[in-house]
Amino acid sequence: MSATRRRIAVVTGSRADYGLLRGILTRLQKMDDIDLSVIACGMHLLPKFGETWRIIEADGLPIAAKVDLKLDDDRAETVARGTGIGISGFADVFPRLAPDIAVVLGDRFEILSAAVAAMMLNVPIAHIHGGEVTAGAFDDAIRHAITKMACLHFVAAEPYRRRVIQMGENPDFVFSVGAPGLDFASAARPMTRTELYAELGISGPERFLLVTLHPTTAQPDTDKGNISALLGALEQVEDRSFIFTGVNADPGYRAIDEAITAFVAARPGRAYLFSSLGSERYWAALRLTDAVIGNSSSGILEAPAAGVPSINIGDRQRGRLRAASIIDCPADQAAIVASLRSILEGTFQPDRSIEPPYGRGGASEKIAETLRKIDIGRAFPKHFHDL
Repeated sequence: MSATRRRIAVVTGSRADYGLLRGILTRLQKMDDIDLSVIACGMHLLPKFGETWRIIEADGLPIAAKVDLKLDDDRAETVARGTGIGISGFADVFPRLAPDIAVVLGDRFEILSAAVAAMMLNVPIAHIHGGEVTAGAFDDAIRHAITKMACLHFVAAEPYRRRVIQMGENPDFVFSVGAPGLDFASAARPMTRTELYAELGISGPERFLLVTLHPTTAQPDTDKGNISALLGALEQVEDRSFIFTGVNADPGYRAIDEAITAFVAARPGRAYLFSSLGSERYWAALRLTDAVIGNSSSGILEAPAAGVPSINIGDRQRGRLRAASIIDCPADQAAIVASLRSILEGTFQPDRSIEPPYGRGGASEKIAETLRKIDIGRAFPKHFHDL
């Protein structure tokens, strides 16, 4: 560790993980014994996805470095090549920033790039959201690989802590803290539906559905059926606006994006597509929507904490802990319509008194304080822990 201030580098690759990291970043930034560096990469840098690195700086968090993975299209070869380009980029960045700890979150390929480079450079890694299972995406293998590279682990629930320990990690350095993305729920500015619509330029029906669909990377042949079933079901909803958030830059995203773009273009005044809503507006939309629909992790983690029902389509999130407010639904138009009707007509009424499996907030403070105080020399170099 540095003599006076602990140097912590935090990697963010997209609007999604930045929304989860924001509470941690703002806390670290305020600590006078922490020297924080934010590294932006991946989707953040692409005009197609809104150049969301600008949101980070607008939040008062200067970006210390950018790593471009050269993601010019959605082919699997481009993503594989981009992962290698990312390793090279982080191999240049980490020696310059000389962090005492590199913080990564989740399971995406750009985060794998950062973890591989940090491991090779003997930079201790802290990993957030390990131990989970998403059987429908290759993210599952990436997440577990990062676990084996990291020496500090911040998991979202006790079953995930047990799984990380099962993978050979020292229990002393596996912390069950909840999901950090839930912390913004209480901090986000409350907005009325009128205020949200005015900010987004929406003029359609007052009530709306919040929709996000990503590629199912472990089963790419299912993507066409997933988006077809989803849009076919939405076509049968006549009294709601639709707010779509953008598709992840995973292999196969282009076909999903094109289908959504065409659906939106055919429904001016009712359907809207945003590459990014930003954390504040997303939480406002989450609180106000009738339901979250698609296969994003936000339907699994954030929606239950906001008290909003969600319809989870297909296998992308298969294996994650479920709240009672989630309806798991096959990629079948009739099944999606039936699930929607059960929510909109009020026949689906989960017990909201049951605590969501990921808690209701507080993880960001726990993570920031642990990163600040922990004796990293006890955790690194790491050793395999036998049960």
